Amino acid sequence: MNLEQAKALDAKALHKAAAKLKPETRHFIDGKFVPSKKGKTFQTINPATGEVIAEVARGDAADVDAAVKAARKAFKSGAWSRMAPRDRMQVIYKFAKLIEDNALEFALLDTTDMGKPISEMLNIDIPGSVMTFNYFGETIDKIEGQVTATAATEFHYILRQPLGVIGCIVPWNYPLMMAAWKTAPALAAGNSVILKPAEQSPLSANLLAKLFMEAGGPAGVFNVVHGLGEEAGKALALHMDVDKIGFTGSTEVGKLMMVYAGQSNMKRVTTECGGKTPQIITGDVPDLDTAVQYAVNGIYGNQGEVCNAGSRLIVDAKIHDEFVSRFQEKAKKSFMPGDPLDPSTTMGPLVTKEQQKRVLSYIDIGKKEGAKLTMGGIVPKGLDKGCYVSPTLFTGVKNDMRIAKEEIFGPVTGVLTYKKLDEAIAMANDSIYGLAASIWTSDVSVAHKAARDIEAGIVWVNCFDHGDMTSIWGGFKQSGMGRDKCLETLTTVTQTKSVWMHLG
Repeated sequence: MNLEQAKALDAKALHKAAAKLKPETRHFIDGKFVPSKKGKTFQTINPATGEVIAEVARGDAADVDAAVKAARKAFKSGAWSRMAPRDRMQVIYKFAKLIEDNALEFALLDTTDMGKPISEMLNIDIPGSVMTFNYFGETIDKIEGQVTATAATEFHYILRQPLGVIGCIVPWNYPLMMAAWKTAPALAAGNSVILKPAEQSPLSANLLAKLFMEAGGPAGVFNVVHGLGEEAGKALALHMDVDKIGFTGSTEVGKLMMVYAGQSNMKRVTTECGGKTPQIITGDVPDLDTAVQYAVNGIYGNQGEVCNAGSRLIVDAKIHDEFVSRFQEKAKKSFMPGDPLDPSTTMGPLVTKEQQKRVLSYIDIGKKEGAKLTMGGIVPKGLDKGCYVSPTLFTGVKNDMRIAKEEIFGPVTGVLTYKKLDEAIAMANDSIYGLAASIWTSDVSVAHKAARDIEAGIVWVNCFDHGDMTSIWGGFKQSGMGRDKCLETLTTVTQTKSVWMHLG
């Protein structure tokens, strides 16, 4: 069922369709679904109900090795890596169309697997994934080398070629879209890929790989290995015949990816890791209601399970009380936890019971540190079977508190106050992270100063989370290195070769 048809379904129809789902749970290697070599499995759980969805193949080094061998064989064959650019473009375009045509299944898989409201899947994740593949499909015949100026007796040109085999390790908060962000540029450049989805949300990866084959992709070019991060993920990062790891996840594991690269074959690594995004709300904010709505959306969207979630609200002391009052009013109207398969639900459960416990523990920490719990901080009534946490707001937060410094990855935000802009910028920069930030002001000089001085890879002015495929996605400091989405990403999945010819 395509995207528009899926959007027309109500909760009853969606529940009925979900009950009929029979997800593929094996690995996808060399164009075929195969079980783990040791026959091991792990359970994937519906976080809204606590029920087991399926037993999924639990891969290890042997399964990773099989996938790498298939990927390398496919790469060397040239069936994809040397396919005529416009032919490869057509496969990617068809692939994108098939994702859109199978929107309902993708939406049901990720919603039941990690708790994301199905309205977000249908309006954000799936359209964003389709756009990603179309965008990078468009780049295929535009990946160019260059000819340099030389003496008449010499001829020099530079080729840009695919790396080879790329391991894509993606997180559970956007299972489909993060897989698209990692695999689309790699495939566009002619590489073979091995996708390792998060063990908390493995199900949609197999459908993605299957559709690549249906679109005309050769066997072995798109492989999927399931399993635990410390088993399958580590084995992929340590493999001697993988040329690059593209990773999105925690800062702790991102650092391990770099260690594993050094311990193996010095493979390339790009990482997109944690964040603690500040939103600076100045006293001359153009429209306070608009800023408040963006602040609410920025922390409670996707249950706060977002690397760039606006978890630090740095507000001019002069408007603090008015901001907090309006924030609570907007939040209560905009985000009500509920059944993620109901299109009217705006907040689903957190991904696992472990994540729920982690978020609740941070709420306890905030209270013990002296911050004022102004809103939420509880498990919503009637939803105790799931992994829910209500939208939570702290006031009276200081930047040295753990709730202001550490990534919570849940629907928890804190309000900090400032009196001078330099103080706000210093507060924003007082973090190990530097993924994103925003500034709300009517003063263009203030906007430019903040954009210049804030230490983040992405700065929004009078908006939050805006952008398109031309926008870079990546951060400073311990938010990682490398960029996703944009044209620059192609440089991380290709390499240059100098060819110098002496003409005599």
